Amino acid sequence: MYLRQCKMKTRNAIYWISTGLFALWMLANAKAYLTSEEAKMLCLHFGFPGYFRVELAVAKVLGTIILLLPFKGNIKEWAYAGFSITVISGFIAHLASADSMASSASAMVALGILLISYFTYHHLKQIKK
Repeated sequence: MYLRQCKMKTRNAIYWISTGLFALWMLANAKAYLTSEEAKMLCLHFGFPGYFRVELAVAKVLGTIILLLPFKGNIKEWAYAGFSITVISGFIAHLASADSMASSASAMVALGILLISYFTYHHLKQIKK
């Protein structure tokens, strides 16, 4: 019983740390999209229209809220899916714009953190059933 509680606490900690890190990353990214001239230039570098960075910023804030707060139904699944598509698309945008692998890699780091959050979320959800 004690070992099971330790595993549960460890998984819970991993979930909240990964989710918190990812949420902070996305909120910082959203803020940059709205306020940073560098982020604006990066979106232009990718060939994205100006309004798209605003849409991404809003979506990232809404998705972060969904990941952090308890919601019923499958809305978290949609947030995880949306974030997965977003970070994979960011990786592809970097590569397609002839950016280095090093500058493209941050998107894959974000995806890794997101996947840790996703799998621990589902594992904790299974245990609670």
